[in-house]
Formats: sequence, structure tokens, C-alpha cells
Amino acid sequence: MPRDLRAGGETHWTTFGHGPRRALAIHCTLAHAGSWAGLGARLAERMTVIAFDLPGHGQTAPWDAGMGEVQGLSAAMALDFATDLAAEASGEIATGTVDLMGHSFGATVALRLAVERPDLVRSLVLIEPVLFAVAFADDPGARARYEADMSGYARAMAAGDTVTAAREFTAIWGDGRDWDALPEAARAALARDIPMIDAAGPALMEDVAGVLAPGALERIACPVLLLGGSASPAITEAITEGLAARLPHAARAMIGGAGHMAPITHPRQVGSELQRFFDEV
Repeated sequence: MPRDLRAGGETHWTTFGHGPRRALAIHCTLAHAGSWAGLGARLAERMTVIAFDLPGHGQTAPWDAGMGEVQGLSAAMALDFATDLAAEASGEIATGTVDLMGHSFGATVALRLAVERPDLVRSLVLIEPVLFAVAFADDPGARARYEADMSGYARAMAAGDTVTAAREFTAIWGDGRDWDALPEAARAALARDIPMIDAAGPALMEDVAGVLAPGALERIACPVLLLGGSASPAITEAITEGLAARLPHAARAMIGGAGHMAPITHPRQVGSELQRFFDEV
């Protein structure tokens, strides 16, 4: 699809498949809508999957020309905008409710939308949502362990070394490829965009949207699939456990051998789990 104005921002859209069910997919930070291509192909007969590039990603314009550089973004503002964008998209692509899928940061947007606009959501697929606040709330030691794991990245960012920061970040959260094996253009793009990780951090660590407010998650009435990879960072399992304990209609699935980027690295296995889930929805 061409770029068009959505939620006040110029946004690029992509469509996968041609099936009767209408789904909206929200990608992770540092990616783009094309990251859903593998899954879209697997679900093509069953679903029409519409994915947008988050602001500042892919072919979508930055968050807003008046907000300055990405380093100065308000985390709350970024999450607000992405959620508004998803809500507008959901209302446009289907006359009723939609199947909503999100990965990583995109899954936190999907989760928030399900809390705030349950009238738009038929089912919810959350692939390793990085709402770290869940793990921090359930385990007082989780934050210290997470910060220790991310210390190399944090030191590089503090020193302004975005190349090292991107290398350290992708070593934990990437698709399993060694940094030096990535194409030069991909390494340059990651180093350029890595400040987006810090920009979104407070929204994910402090729950600025209030998703963990008493009763908020417990009110989500639609079916939910929580999907993770067995080789993902340990904190993702803690987040999934915390969400499963709060969501009344949650099922879980694990992709053996997959890391955090399972939708890209393991589309066949992820697609099989999604097909089983949608068979029951």
C-alpha cells in the first residue's frame, strides 16, 4: 500500500495474504512491516494480514517533525502514538473486530490496545512482549539481573558509541547472526537507529500506560496466545509468566531453538502455532 496519513502521521502499509480473516500486525523496534512476510505467507489462505511501519521505521515518517531527534522522544509519547495508530488501523481494516498480532515492542502496543479498546480486538497474539515492568513487579531482583545482562549496551550508549551499542544489543536480542556477518548497510542502520531502544525504555520498564493497573489485564476477554522462543533472553519468560497469570484466557506456546526474533527466523514453526490458535478462535 502507499504511504498515507494515519493518526496524524505519514504511515506506510503492507498487506500479506488474501484470506477472509482480517489481522493487524505490529513489528518490533528496529524492524519494519516486512518482518511479517514469512508469517504472512504461511497464513495467506486463511488471513489478510495488514502491517504498518512504526513511526521512524521502514518507509514511515518520523514520529513528528516537531519532536526533534529520536534521542529526545518521550517514551510515553511514542507509545501513545503507536497505540493510536493501531487503533485507527483496526477500525479501518475490518467492520468488526480484528485479530491483533504484535512482536516485542509491537506486542506491548497490541496489549495496550486490547486493554483500552477491547471492542476492536477479536484475538490477541503476543510474541515476546517486552513489557519489562511485568517481570520487575513480580520479582524484585529481575531488574538488577536485566541491567547486568544489558551492561555492555548501556556502557556503549553512555559513551556515545552507537556501533558498539548496536552490536551488544543484537547479540542479546537479534536474530542469532554474528555482528560481522550482517551486511554493512544493516550494521549502519542499526547503529543509526539504536537510540530508539533507550527512547522506548521508560515506557516498557515503568508501565507509563498503566497496563498493570489493578484489574486492567484481567478485563481482557478475548483469547490470547503468548508465544516465545526457548533460546530467548531469560527475562522474556518472566514477562510471559507474569502476563499468563493475569490474562484470563491466555494460552502459551514455545518455539524450540528460537530466540527473540522467532517471527523472522522460524516463520514455519510460528505459523503452525498461529494456525492452531486461530482454529480455536
